[in-house]
Amino acid sequence: MVKLSDRLQVLADQIGNKETMADIGTDHGFLPVYLWERGISPKVIFTDVSAGSLEKSRVNAKMLYPEEPFDFRLGNGLEVLSAGEVDDVVIAGMGGILMTRILGKDLEKTKSFSKLILQPRSGQGVLRHWLLQNGFVIEKESLVREGKYICEVINAAPEGTRDRAPVSRKLEGCGPEDIEYEVPPWIGTAGPLAKAFIENRIAVEMRILSGLQKSRTPDRKAIQSEKRRIAYLKSLLGGI
Repeated sequence: MVKLSDRLQVLADQIGNKETMADIGTDHGFLPVYLWERGISPKVIFTDVSAGSLEKSRVNAKMLYPEEPFDFRLGNGLEVLSAGEVDDVVIAGMGGILMTRILGKDLEKTKSFSKLILQPRSGQGVLRHWLLQNGFVIEKESLVREGKYICEVINAAPEGTRDRAPVSRKLEGCGPEDIEYEVPPWIGTAGPLAKAFIENRIAVEMRILSGLQKSRTPDRKAIQSEKRRIAYLKSLLGGI
């Protein structure tokens, strides 16, 4: 049986019992195989824009279950899926800006899926802002260590389609590049790594501030902005 990394396990844990799923950019294909072999997802779809990556997932799956007619689809993003074809869509390991392009290409189709499980490598604030501005809510956030990094997992759904209360809210006056979307007020609900995650981000911002202050021509506006970002992050620590 497949054993997942901690990061992939957190993704798997977002899938409810008997929920069907599609893994967009499946690469090695371990996540859908894991969900299928444990009876969590009765239907799994492996998709990738790269023929080489999709073939890798095919080889891995067939090595374990040579008789199982798994569904492999070559193509870009959600284009290979029909509207409402699966309950859950997983997109992991790519940038948040790319994710917004994938999700926004056919918004009606994107909203036909019950749940989006997203693990952006970058552009997390841009992704959160896009979701909340385009009719989605964030139901849950999770944090998981992968080496020296703490990865963010965003569980989102079309607004008004599910009974579960969201953790998110629109942040009035804040844009996609603002710290409030990069490290949202609800990050404290993301589990035991929330404190370390915020502390790591404070350390990054402190280094940026130090660099600004040591400049031969200090930018007072940039320094004040950086101080505001740090103050906001420290306020989040107080709530944990």
